[in-house]
Amino acid sequence: MTEKFRPLAPAGFACFLSLMTLPAFAAEPVFDIREQPISERLSPENAPLIDYTFTPDEYWAEPRDTYWTSFTDWVIRQERIQGPRIQRLGAWADRTLSGSTQSLPNNESYLRLGFATKSEYSNPAQFEPEARFRLDIPTTRRKLRLVIESESEEQIPLEERQRDRQLTEPDRTSTQATGALRYLTLVGDAINFSTDIGGRLRLPPDAFWRMTARKSWQPGPIWTFGTRQRVYYYHQSGWGARTWFGASRYLSDGWDFSSSSELEWVHSDRKFKAAQILAIRKQLNSRSRLIPRIGVLGESQPSWRTTSVFADLTWRYRVYSDWLYAELIPGLEFPRDENFTDQASLLFRIEMYFSGTIGQR
Repeated sequence: MTEKFRPLAPAGFACFLSLMTLPAFAAEPVFDIREQPISERLSPENAPLIDYTFTPDEYWAEPRDTYWTSFTDWVIRQERIQGPRIQRLGAWADRTLSGSTQSLPNNESYLRLGFATKSEYSNPAQFEPEARFRLDIPTTRRKLRLVIESESEEQIPLEERQRDRQLTEPDRTSTQATGALRYLTLVGDAINFSTDIGGRLRLPPDAFWRMTARKSWQPGPIWTFGTRQRVYYYHQSGWGARTWFGASRYLSDGWDFSSSSELEWVHSDRKFKAAQILAIRKQLNSRSRLIPRIGVLGESQPSWRTTSVFADLTWRYRVYSDWLYAELIPGLEFPRDENFTDQASLLFRIEMYFSGTIGQR
């Protein structure tokens, strides 16, 4: 869909800024740029290329009112309202808990809403809603964060985490929301270290503790390496550990290569699980990206063996601005449970990111 250039006149821009500074839960009407005369709009030649794709003959085209236009205008209006609200909510909680009049910018709070439909052999496509959130509150006086998330990553099986984008909500493991206090430290010049103490937000609560260390480095002009080590303990399911190592480099003609290896100890099953993923990425243009992947999953019990082989191709398209995306993911899996018989699927997803920090999307 072609996006029409609708910049704000100075008076309208000032009105918009004043609305954005209202309290987090106040109603915020949205200024409609279509009420502005065309002569008062800024030149589209000065617009950022990342936000607009149009031809010269469409520069001054009037918007056409259709059912699709009305729906997309409603979606855009929700992002303009809810995105700043979520950011202000995190900033307000930061100031309240820290006792400071200032809040740290760019907190990692977000809300992700969308729907996905997946079609498999003998199974028709069904639309499934999806929702995830994080409230990340950095305090200003100490290296403490209050982190509330919609899911507990340690309780999600390794094979599910590696294929998360291929799954719809009914296929995912239910882990309940978690809340934790996170203490951040820096070991040496490059190792980021964090310790979390919290619990799953349910009755009865499930207390947990986890420790994470991260490091990234670039030994030369070509390769970039990263590693992550996590150790955790849940009161009800016991302890576990995960080790991840990744490497990436630029190939040519806009293609990037990445490799990731992960090993996880599952205490309840007394076994290791492993994953090896190879992927290449291509930024086709300012809106779309192509990501082919191939992966092998395995386990150590009853002996070291392959449990699944899969391949998928993700085409990700930025529908509007930097918060509305669409994905099309054809995939092929060969699971051991099905005697390595091919299991094909095709997934389509629309996802919205309500957040004040573009880098977290």
